[in-house]
Amino acid sequence: MHSSIDQSLKYIRHHIGEFQPEIGIILGTGLAGLADEIVVEKQLPYANIPHFPVSTVEFHSGKLIFGTLNGKKVVAMQGRLHYYEGYSMQQITFPIRIMKLLGITKMFVSNASGSLNPDIKKGSLVFITDHINLLPDNPLRGVNHNSFGPRFPDMSKPYCTDLLSKAIAITKEKGIDVHQGVYVATMGPNLETRAEYRYMRIIGGDVVGMSTVPEVIVANHMSLKVFAVSVVTDEGFHEDLQPVSFEEIVAVAAQTEPTMTEILKELIAL
Repeated sequence: MHSSIDQSLKYIRHHIGEFQPEIGIILGTGLAGLADEIVVEKQLPYANIPHFPVSTVEFHSGKLIFGTLNGKKVVAMQGRLHYYEGYSMQQITFPIRIMKLLGITKMFVSNASGSLNPDIKKGSLVFITDHINLLPDNPLRGVNHNSFGPRFPDMSKPYCTDLLSKAIAITKEKGIDVHQGVYVATMGPNLETRAEYRYMRIIGGDVVGMSTVPEVIVANHMSLKVFAVSVVTDEGFHEDLQPVSFEEIVAVAAQTEPTMTEILKELIAL
C-alpha cells in the first residue's frame, strides 16, 4: 500500500504544486452541484492517477477537484467508489488516505439513502450521528500501518459532534428542516426487501445506503474529523413496498441538492 500511495502522491503533487487542501469532500449523490461552487485550480481524472480506482457508476464522473470554496482550500472527489462495483475495501478508501496525506484535517461526505423511519420522508435531509456496518468486510482488515493509525481505532464518536452542532445551528438560522439519524451500510447493489427494511429498523437504523461507512472508518483511523449528510430518496417503511428506479433516486436527490449545497458551503467556511 505504501508504494502505491507514494506513487499516487508523487503524481498529484507534481500537478498541483504547492497547493495544500485543508478539507476533503466526497461529492456523493445529492451534492454534485457543490463542485460548481469551487473556484477550481486543478482537476485530475481518476484514470490518470497511478493506482487510483475509477468510478463505474452512472452519474459519478470520476475526478479529483482542487480549488477554493468559501475561503477554504479543498480537494473534492467528484464520483465516489462502492464495494458493489467490485473493488476491495482498501481500494474504496484509498482516496481517503491520499487526501489525508495531502493535508486535509476534515472530511465532508454526502450520500443517498432509503428511509427506515416513518418520521423521515422522501426528500428529507439527515445528518448522520452514528452508523451500523452490515458490510461483509472492513477496510482495516489485514496488516496495520502504524503510520496511518492504531491497530484498534476507537469508533465511539465516528462523526464529529462539533461539526454536527455547527451544521444544526446553520439549519436553524436558515429555517431548514433536517433530521438526525443512524445510517445502516449494506453491500448492494440491489435495494432491500421488506423484511430487511424491518430488520434494520429493529436494530436501530434510520436510513440505509451502500456507501460512506468504509470511508468514515478510514477517516477515523487517520484522525480526520467527519461530517456526513444523507438525502432520503425513497421510503422502505411501507408494508406495501413499491418498486423504485435508479432514475427516481437521482431525481429526488437533484431536487434536494440546492439545500444540501447551501448547508455544506456554510459549514465549510466555519
